[in-house]
Amino acid sequence: MRRRRAIDPGQYEVLSFDCYGTLIDWESGIVTALQPVLASRSITLRDDRLLELYAQIESAAQQGEYVRYREILRRVMDRLGTALGFTPTSSELDRLAESLKSWTPFPDTVDALRVLKRRFKLAVISNIDDDLFRSTAKQLEVEFDWVVTAEQAKSYKPSLRNFTLALEKTGVSPRRILHIAQSLYHDVLPAQRLGLATVWVNRSKERNGFGATPRADARPDLEVPDLKHLVVMMGLDSG
Repeated sequence: MRRRRAIDPGQYEVLSFDCYGTLIDWESGIVTALQPVLASRSITLRDDRLLELYAQIESAAQQGEYVRYREILRRVMDRLGTALGFTPTSSELDRLAESLKSWTPFPDTVDALRVLKRRFKLAVISNIDDDLFRSTAKQLEVEFDWVVTAEQAKSYKPSLRNFTLALEKTGVSPRRILHIAQSLYHDVLPAQRLGLATVWVNRSKERNGFGATPRADARPDLEVPDLKHLVVMMGLDSG
């Protein structure tokens, strides 16, 4: 865990979060959805390699004209099949999107959000469809003050449009927002370009590679392994 510069909780009014990968264990969800498809065709691929392939394909699928995330996930499955030499069935094309509602929060997520909600206003900035996030929101058990989706922005992070929309919605100066995310590529770099301080939740620290997000070189203001550590470093009572 590395500190870039001091984080003063009193400096911030809003904490904004990436959702999938930061609050929700999307990598386990992705692996659980995809490995049975591969196994049914006798394709063996380590989880870390599967996630790296997913990251490459998803990032490419999100380029160009905006389409809803449900369609992005269909394209990911189709292109994964092309890369690995099989043709997904119609139901397999929908498998990732249909599985998303069962992707679960990390063990530290809900308790940390409850504590942070007592002190700050909370926002989500997520590469997701509105209806898909509503399924996830039930599991997070905290009401967010603002939810900004790719569907609303008509773009996908790392586009700055998603963050500028969040700034418009909150009406808060970038200096009063702390953005908290797992992806350097999708979140830390664009947030910093707009003047937001950032916390990197490095949940993949003990694993190989960057997981389901593309590699990126960034210097977040603070690095923590999970949200429980962030609560402690902010001097907040988790009890």
